[in-house]
Amino acid sequence: MEIPMRFLMAVLVTGVILAVLPAGAEAPIGGDQAWYAVHCNEDGAKVFFDGEYKGDIQGGVLNVPVYTTGTPYKTYSVQKEGYTTFSDTIPGVPGKGETFDLYATLNPMQPTQPPLIGGDVGWFTVHCNVDGASVSFDNSPQGVITNGVLTVQVYTTATPFRTYTVTKPGYQVYTGTIDRYPGKGETVDLYATLNPAPTPTPTKSPLVAILVPVAVGAAGLLAVRRKE
Repeated sequence: MEIPMRFLMAVLVTGVILAVLPAGAEAPIGGDQAWYAVHCNEDGAKVFFDGEYKGDIQGGVLNVPVYTTGTPYKTYSVQKEGYTTFSDTIPGVPGKGETFDLYATLNPMQPTQPPLIGGDVGWFTVHCNVDGASVSFDNSPQGVITNGVLTVQVYTTATPFRTYTVTKPGYQVYTGTIDRYPGKGETVDLYATLNPAPTPTPTKSPLVAILVPVAVGAAGLLAVRRKE
């Protein structure tokens, strides 16, 4: 019994497909492997490549494996709650077995306070050389210098402050002029240097000034009488 030619062709094609598929399934999406080492100053920060989550920073670094023949990533970002998000471009693709270092520095966000009145807010950052110094704006207390700074939230539409004063016992009072007001989301830096108050010079009592000549005169009179 003769086998139809079409049947033989179908068998051959199926065999070829079955032979090729396993070989193709073994190969991963890329090929040779390499790594990006993302360095960051904040552990627990989340790392994204082109918006795709890759993991968290631990011990100051996260190693991200990539395939050298895969589609290259363009950007990376690092974010953590309470910090401004860091984003930058990825300069190239590492070769087989290589590691490219990427760096991200996260800075704390400006402290925010719950709105009391409403409106856009900005900040004044008062810098001072003495911790514990009290800060006032137009004689309105604002807080105390800690670690060299005090950040004060203000409403951009409120009545502008005109002066700021920094005081601490044992130091001369510092008063400065506020000549620039922050816009929405902006920060204006103010600076104050406190100098130690001069040590008061002790003054002689008037009574002492009178008694000293009297005592000297009495001593002289007593000496004269003894000679007589």
